[in-house]
Amino acid sequence: MAAAGIGLFSIMDAFMKSLVLGLGVYNALLWRTMLSAGIGGAGWAMGGGRRPSAHAMRLHVARGTITTGMALLFFWGLARVPMAQAISLTYIAPLLALLLGAVFLGERVGARVIAASIAALGGVGVILLGQMRMTLGPEALDGAGAILASAVLYAVNLVIARLQAQAASAREIAFVQSAVVTLLLLLAAPWLAVVPPVADWWKIAIAATLATGSLLLLGWAYAHGETGYLATTEYTSFLYAAVLGWAVFGEHVAPTTLAGAAIIVVACLIAARRRDVARAAIEAAA
Repeated sequence: MAAAGIGLFSIMDAFMKSLVLGLGVYNALLWRTMLSAGIGGAGWAMGGGRRPSAHAMRLHVARGTITTGMALLFFWGLARVPMAQAISLTYIAPLLALLLGAVFLGERVGARVIAASIAALGGVGVILLGQMRMTLGPEALDGAGAILASAVLYAVNLVIARLQAQAASAREIAFVQSAVVTLLLLLAAPWLAVVPPVADWWKIAIAATLATGSLLLLGWAYAHGETGYLATTEYTSFLYAAVLGWAVFGEHVAPTTLAGAAIIVVACLIAARRRDVARAAIEAAA
């Protein structure tokens, strides 16, 4: 489920990159998130629409605040570097999440997950070595810096997501998460908001639907698995980024990119062999 959620998010990234290039990062994120809140709200109401508890609401606000900064930084950077490189730079987040999950949630970080994460990081290194030989333009360094800053916030986001999933349903998370981000973005609307052209609304609608679906899948996944284990599924997003970057934006996929991706996939398969996490989730559900 986590891998499927990451897949939807990755496809959404391609739509968002196109929107950011045309509308700017603020308006692309504002209108997509606003529509996501509407879609999520409908799903939440259909599921009973229970009022969030005070504890859950604090987590929603905390994660929504972090997500706002994280998303603005990431999508601003995504418009300035190839998708594959952008995604590879975010892979410091699962590694940081492993440590944060152990420190704040008391989760066990097994040797298999640590080894898989190190191997995946090696794959990222191979990719970056190849990207260093390419000319990416004067704004590429700024974009890379923004994405790295976003990755740090994403690591915190992953840990809060685990706490959030234990305190609220997936439908509640999908709705309230988007609503909080929308409200925060609306604070700047009097100065920055511009209604998108009609031709862009289909992209916004698809991006919003994909984002909501991803939140639902990830909300369920984080309620049934450990942060460290689930964080390693983030590495599968590189495959989507490489293919979509090439197919949609004509971004070159270097041989080193393919080699690094292969290392990452193998690392994820190794981490996925952890049967004790799945067993613990089943026992908890029972």
